[in-house]
Order: sequence, then C-alpha cells, then structure tokens
Amino acid sequence: MNKRIAIIGSGISGLTCAHLLSRNNSITLFEAGDTLGGHTATIDVEMSGRTWAIDTGFIVFNDRTYPNFKRLMAQLKVRSHPTEMSFSVHNPSTGLEYNGHNLDTLFAQRKNLLSIQFLSFLNEVLKFNKLCKQHLDKGLIGADHTLGDFLHIHRFSDYFARHYILPMGAAIWSSSIQGMQAFPLLFFVRFFNHHGLLNISNRPQWFVISGGSREYIAPMVRGIEDRIRLNTPVKAVRRLDNKVHLELDNGTKESFDEVVLACHSDQALAMLTDATDQEKRVLGAIPYKNNQVILHNDTSLLPDNRRAWASWNYRLDRDPTLPARVTYNMNILQGLPESAPTFCVTLNQGDDIDPSKVIRTFNYAHPVFNKESLAACQRRDTICGHNHTHFAGAYWHNGFHEDGVRSALEVCSRFGATL
Repeated sequence: MNKRIAIIGSGISGLTCAHLLSRNNSITLFEAGDTLGGHTATIDVEMSGRTWAIDTGFIVFNDRTYPNFKRLMAQLKVRSHPTEMSFSVHNPSTGLEYNGHNLDTLFAQRKNLLSIQFLSFLNEVLKFNKLCKQHLDKGLIGADHTLGDFLHIHRFSDYFARHYILPMGAAIWSSSIQGMQAFPLLFFVRFFNHHGLLNISNRPQWFVISGGSREYIAPMVRGIEDRIRLNTPVKAVRRLDNKVHLELDNGTKESFDEVVLACHSDQALAMLTDATDQEKRVLGAIPYKNNQVILHNDTSLLPDNRRAWASWNYRLDRDPTLPARVTYNMNILQGLPESAPTFCVTLNQGDDIDPSKVIRTFNYAHPVFNKESLAACQRRDTICGHNHTHFAGAYWHNGFHEDGVRSALEVCSRFGATL
C-alpha cells in the first residue's frame, strides 16, 4: 500500500530511507539545515591555485564491516579508492611519538629500538590482542565489565593503556581517556575483533569516496528532489487519530501516515509532544555529546617527526577527562597529491591551532556508549514501528555510517523495501 511517509533528517539513515521508500510510497524529506548529508560534509577549499574537496565528517569505509553501505554505493555507481588507516600517538609531556603503520613508522623515533619500556609496550599490545580474543571466544566477558577493569585485572601497564588502547578507543568513539576506562568491555572487544583491530595483519582494506564523501548524496536523491524540504525544521510530532501530525518551525502543520525520525535520539525525543513512557526511557538513555571539529592547515597538531604522521593522530593530554584530541591527516586519507597543502581535521583542540590557518569550524554530535545506552539500544523493538513511528540512526548499533544504513534498512523492511 502506498503510504505518505515523513522522514525527518537527511544523514545517511534518512537518505537511505528516502532512497528506498520512495519507490513505492509518497515520501517527504525534512532537513533543518541548508544542505543534505548530516555528518557527510565535504568542503571546497580554494588554495594553491585550485579547489580541494576535503571531507570533515564521514571519511572512510571498509570492505569487510560495511557490507550494506558498500552494496549501496555499488548500486549507485559511486566511485571509491583505497586509503591508509594508520594511527599515531604523540605525547608532548614525554616526547614519545610512534605510528603503528609499519616498522619504519613504528620506530619513527629510532631511539625506541633500544628502549626497554617501548619494546615491553609492544609486547603488551600482542598480549592484549590475544587475551581479548580468548575472553571473547570463551564467553568470559560479563555485561558489567569495563575496559578499565580488564586492564587492571590483567596488570597492563599505565604506559600501555595511555599510549595505545585508551587513545585508540577515544579516537574511534570521540570519547575521553577517562570515558574509555569506563567503556563496556564486551561492546569494545566485539567491535575491535569485528574490525580486525585485534590482528597485526589481515585487517580490512579501507576506502574513501572519490571526489569527497558528498559524491554519494546526489545519486541517493535522484528523482525525489522535489520531495526534499531544506531549511525546514520540524518543531513537533504528534500521533493522533491513526495519523502523524507534524508542526513545522514556521507554524504550518502537515499530516502523514507514518514518520521516520532519522535524527539523533535526543532530537527525536524532543520532537515527540506525546512521547510514551517507553520512548522516554529508551531514547532518554542514549545521550549525544558535541565535538568541535576544525578544518585547518596547522601541521603543528601533527607529530613533530614526519615519519610518525598517520591518518589518525592522537595528541595525549595530562587531563584524562578532556574529549578526544585527534587530528586527521586528510592528505593521507584522501590520497591527495604531494603538491597539495596539508589539510588537517582536528577534534577538540581549537585553542592549539593557529587562528590564521583555520579554514572552517564545525560542531558534530556523537552518541555516547555506556552501560545504560547499550541496554537501551537492546530495547529498540519496543518503540520502533509502533504508533506509526520509526526511529533510524547509527546510534542503535556502533555509531558509524554502516550502522546508519543498517538502521534504515531495518525501518524499510517494515514497508517491504530492501537493497
């Protein structure tokens, strides 16, 4: 049956829903901002006599753990090319720098070849990987166990924790070092194992969208451009008389048969004027946290030793409560030519960047994963698909683009739509 469906939010979840549901339904896509894409934000930068398309939000996907996103891109005939996913740590207080990409970059500081502390640290990496796999295979990880508990029980050194596993996790989930210590261990180990991060070799091949991540947006909405409403915030959603009533920010009201809230959990809850107790409990337990993101050319945010420059560069701070301090080297990630200026995308280090080298500043919100939010995600089916209301978003799973597509497919399946 053809239904009138309102889709609120144009991130990857909303776009996937619009793309698939529009085949057999009358959809309207509402976006509060002036562009589509959500965290897919490619910026044109005029510099050195040409225009560079630089990604500032969603950047990479891989051939192993992004099956739905990869299939979607193939159907849309969106081009991609391989990239390097390397990770470095720089500690200004101790001077340590390393990049785990290969032996040359791992020992970017040649003195570490003779450092007992550094060599012991490398042994701990192997020990951590082995123990995580063993505990996962044998079902030894309890629901209440945290990453900090695991590190303490197995007597991992503070040097290992602070210079490897805690910053890596903080970079992935935009957390703090302290936040990673309280991170649910089972969720952490499952993710690391699934993404090959517990292996020294046999890791997934990562890719970027050629020309910038935004290149998939146009083919996603081809044929439904007239059903898209930019600059149209939805103020309120109310379910009444077997219909869904939307009140827009400009005061107008419209009715639909179904609504897909393809926005953040907290945004969805704020729109529902008649939220049920269950919706309040589930959505209210999945918070989001803002991260400042700056596109710039200040290479002082990268390691001092150029051999240690990686795709992801974590800068340690003495305060473990501070949000993740990560700089993405976009030249490595997007495979820019050697003649290109060095483009950096940095999280949460605005005060350290030369203001004259700042290109643009953004704020992106990321879901917070903890014991309460993960438990709430397990109750998704108690609110999704009920009362003509559907919730789509990467927060239901791991928080990444594949998860956004996956959640959208879960919604679309209720209407008989698939890839």
